[in-house]
Amino acid sequence: MNLFDILQSIIPQALFFAAPLIFTALGGVLSERSGVINIGLEGLMVMGAFVGIVFNLTFADVLGSWTPWVSILAAMVVSAVFALTHAVASITLRADQVVSGVAINFLALGIGVFLTKQWYDKGQTDMVSRPFYTNDVWLLSDIPIIGPMFFSRMYTTSYLAIILAFVVWFVLFKTSFGLRLRSVGEHPMAADTNGINVYGMRYVAVMMSGALGGLGGAVFALTIAMNFSQSTIVGQGFMALAAVIFGKWHPLGAMGAAIFFGFAQSLSVVGSGIPLLADVPQVFLLIAPYVLTILALAGFIGRAEAPKSLGEAYVKGSR
Repeated sequence: MNLFDILQSIIPQALFFAAPLIFTALGGVLSERSGVINIGLEGLMVMGAFVGIVFNLTFADVLGSWTPWVSILAAMVVSAVFALTHAVASITLRADQVVSGVAINFLALGIGVFLTKQWYDKGQTDMVSRPFYTNDVWLLSDIPIIGPMFFSRMYTTSYLAIILAFVVWFVLFKTSFGLRLRSVGEHPMAADTNGINVYGMRYVAVMMSGALGGLGGAVFALTIAMNFSQSTIVGQGFMALAAVIFGKWHPLGAMGAAIFFGFAQSLSVVGSGIPLLADVPQVFLLIAPYVLTILALAGFIGRAEAPKSLGEAYVKGSR
């Protein structure tokens, strides 16, 4: 197997696994740029996966080929509303944001597993009949070398994730909305003095984080898992959180980190076909994403500069 064959097998898989992480990490960037720590990304992904799968199973016969697309929209809406729990606790009630995020993780999993047991009378849902499928990009897939790598047998959601990363970057750094959002995360008192609604901006950011986390969970469920159970989302939300920190709270940095973690996840699938990794025990390839996440955080967390008011509750009128 030559280098071209290796890249052709790795790149599509890396982007495939990276897409849910990119969506969720972008949500984490928005929330934490506004000053609200969101440890609950895992729970938001769980809620998105649950809603995406249940909606898909319920409306597959009605919506036909549109089912997966409408399913991820439903997951975004429900997860955005679910994120209000974290927003109310951390912004209005000024509870510890880390504790609130951890509670979101437990609550989402508990709700998902309980309702699955109630509705399907077993520990997991049925397999979906209308998931996302791979496609070849017309014309571009015929380009020599790069065509088979980037435009052949790819999921549309992978392209959507990359495009959305640039959209979030533009909104965050090139629009007045992004300036206001960043200002409430850097210096909320100064933002309040200038007439910016600190509470309102943080609520919007947390709800956007919920929508993107739900999108990430639904995409993961409808491209990788194909059903929902208590083990559908196992650590992907924490990988996305690591991508936020590894990417230094920047949308494009988070995207790059998510692709790196997606590459690590893809090794367990394509590793047996790579001569250098053929003899590596499968268990080591399975734990590689988590080991690399720890190493990435250990190496970069001290160098990354978080928003100055991250994790600090704001009290209007305080000095």
